Amino acid sequence: MLRGRWIGMLVLCLVVAGVFAWLGQWQLERAIDTDPPPPGVTEEVRPLTDVLQPGEYLAEPLVGQKVETSGTWVPQDFLVVSSRYNDDVEGYWVTGQLRVADRTSIAVAIGWTDDRAVADAAVEQLEAAAEGGATVDVAGRIISDEGPSTPPADDPTRMDRMSTAALLSFWHDTDQLDVYRPFLASTTADAGLVDISSPAPDERSPVNWLNIFYAAEWAIFAGFAFYLWYRLAKDAWEREVEEFEDAASAAPVD
Repeated sequence: MLRGRWIGMLVLCLVVAGVFAWLGQWQLERAIDTDPPPPGVTEEVRPLTDVLQPGEYLAEPLVGQKVETSGTWVPQDFLVVSSRYNDDVEGYWVTGQLRVADRTSIAVAIGWTDDRAVADAAVEQLEAAAEGGATVDVAGRIISDEGPSTPPADDPTRMDRMSTAALLSFWHDTDQLDVYRPFLASTTADAGLVDISSPAPDERSPVNWLNIFYAAEWAIFAGFAFYLWYRLAKDAWEREVEEFEDAASAAPVD
């Protein structure tokens, strides 16, 4: 085991184990949030522009944050999204494009109903009100885009997920438009719709157990590097001992 090649391999194992140890330490540093958001912070209503900018992804601590903004509804862009649940009851959301600044919009879930006819009637009512271009105030929770889904072949305009990207493909006046990636779930419904059920998000644990699991994995890898060196060196030593004993037994006796 004290031969040059095994000493060299031991040095290599030390280097590899050191890298694994550093990676484990890196994971541990990210496993514990030393500055978690205070309890109830998502329930403080903040201006939308203080929380997020157009095109940005929504950071995990901000999911469900209550925000407020104002703008004008874009006519002809009130769309119905299916498979929406309010307190375990399936129904529909009526959504709209809210122009919150010049060439800047956010998708808003305006309200819920379990009746498609009521949703269609709400769309007509909202369209009529939007023609005047009146400024409206909207407050609600900011929620991450759910991603688009493939519509059924017999209904290509159907949407079953609240996706800004999917809504954008149906919106009008979108040339050079900046869009918020998340959507806003309004806390107060309009046009005869029901308020969307949107409870406060669960308080996040300051400990990320997945990162701790990864750190433990790196520690195991570091230990395995030493075990592998020991196992290979021991096997080589045992082979040399066997060869020596075989040679000794085969030697003629005077």
